[in-house]
Amino acid sequence: METSSHSNHTAVRELPFEERPRERLKRLGPEALQDAELIAILLRTGTTQMGAVALAQEVVRHFQNLRSIARASLTELQEVKGLGVVKAVEIKAALELGKRLAQYTDMNRFRVKTAADVSTLLMAPFKDCEVETFKSVLLNTKNEVIRAVDVSSGGLDATMALPRDVFRQAIREAAHSVIVAHNHPSGDPEPSKSDIELTKRLAEAAKVLGIRFLDHVVFGDGRYVSLKERNLF
Repeated sequence: METSSHSNHTAVRELPFEERPRERLKRLGPEALQDAELIAILLRTGTTQMGAVALAQEVVRHFQNLRSIARASLTELQEVKGLGVVKAVEIKAALELGKRLAQYTDMNRFRVKTAADVSTLLMAPFKDCEVETFKSVLLNTKNEVIRAVDVSSGGLDATMALPRDVFRQAIREAAHSVIVAHNHPSGDPEPSKSDIELTKRLAEAAKVLGIRFLDHVVFGDGRYVSLKERNLF
């Protein structure tokens, strides 16, 4: 990193003007900055012992990567010496905005035709799930997404995705079709026996309700499996 030659006690204001993170961003764009420099801009100031850049570098060193920083609680962030509650809140807010932007889809126009489309819609949200989380995607008659609904989380078992919970919001929204999805925190998206049994149960319930049940997609680490494509229901 271009600031690494400076002492940890160097404040941002003591760096050459053109090498300060804010000035580098103005001159080169945010893409040119390293993680610690972007975090330093959020922090604005450091402590009496270290400058903002050094403090930001310490945050990155402590958590190793941005995903771990994003997952950290306010209390965990404050374990970094020099990072008080105000700075921790600012970091959490900024990373949450980034996460929401990554997940953003214009729901009124996004059309789901394949399991790959479901992946485009849900892969990013599932990346940050540390426990098994079950979601349903509600579609209109044109297969356009009405909304994605969090059904439950904590572990996939007989009570995690009861038909009444999966289809309650679909009925309220007058959805024409439903796709369900959940993640395997292990990273392996291969459907289990219970996944298959649950899918069959949901497909039968959808028939009774007059709702098209299109697919059940299981997500792993950057991968997914469609039970529909596997002909498992």
